[in-house]
Amino acid sequence: MSANIQKKKGGPDRHPVAPWMFLAPYLLYAAVFFVYPLLYAGWLAFHQTDGPHTAIFVGLDNFKFIFTDSMFWKAMSNTTIYAIASICIQLPISLGLAMLLNNSNSRMKGAFRLMIFSPNLVGQIFVGVMFAVIFTPHYGLFNKGLYALIGWGLEKQWLADPNLLLPALIIISLWMYVGYNMIYFLAGLQSVDKQLVEAAQIDGANGWQTFLHITLPQIKPIAIFVVIMSTIGSYQLFELPFALMKGEGFGPNNAAMTVVGYLYEWGFNNGDLGTAAAIGWILAAIIFVISIFQLKVTHAYDVD
Repeated sequence: MSANIQKKKGGPDRHPVAPWMFLAPYLLYAAVFFVYPLLYAGWLAFHQTDGPHTAIFVGLDNFKFIFTDSMFWKAMSNTTIYAIASICIQLPISLGLAMLLNNSNSRMKGAFRLMIFSPNLVGQIFVGVMFAVIFTPHYGLFNKGLYALIGWGLEKQWLADPNLLLPALIIISLWMYVGYNMIYFLAGLQSVDKQLVEAAQIDGANGWQTFLHITLPQIKPIAIFVVIMSTIGSYQLFELPFALMKGEGFGPNNAAMTVVGYLYEWGFNNGDLGTAAAIGWILAAIIFVISIFQLKVTHAYDVD
């Protein structure tokens, strides 16, 4: 009798395969779309290919070629400048807007949040096509607005001048992502202990001191996350410059060439998937090293 009851309760006779049956769809998905491509990309990185069906083992030659190719370093330079601008210009603006909205009691606060965030809802391809028109000399909205403000820039060819193309990309990214990062900072600011802020103000702390010693330490996890994600996103930049140039290269003197754009050139235009795979692994290593460095510098692992 007791043995039958134990079986009904699903004790030691429960079938051990049942949990794996529930996990099987995810494991199959991960194997097909993550594990296999990762292993295949690792295999490709040591081969030279001419299309998808021809592969010749070349060892480390792909990596040696990439590190000696001036175009790779051009792409790295452009991408790094873009990433630095994203961190040093974009994120402070995002934090400033988040603080303004967090301190505002206006009934329009929700509408302002939506207005600032909404550019991120538009795809990079559409944004690239749109800003190709906005940056048009003489008639473009940006050129006209800049000329009305400071009396300069009406005839500037942002997309044809190699000295202006990268700044144009940075300006577009500000329009797109300032609101996106603002939402993260706003979420962090709303979790700041108001009692600590009030206590600091009672003790005579000014706004800067309150922000530096009370607000910033409490939003530190959010800030670290935003910095790292912005860096990763910057090094993965491709669609925006590709669409901005209407798919016809990466601008004069490759001024808009990025690391992913360099990968695209080798993989799809030149048909050498092996070199493209090697570029992908190099990019992954660069992102990993930079992320670990940022975590170390910001003391993300320190226990408060």
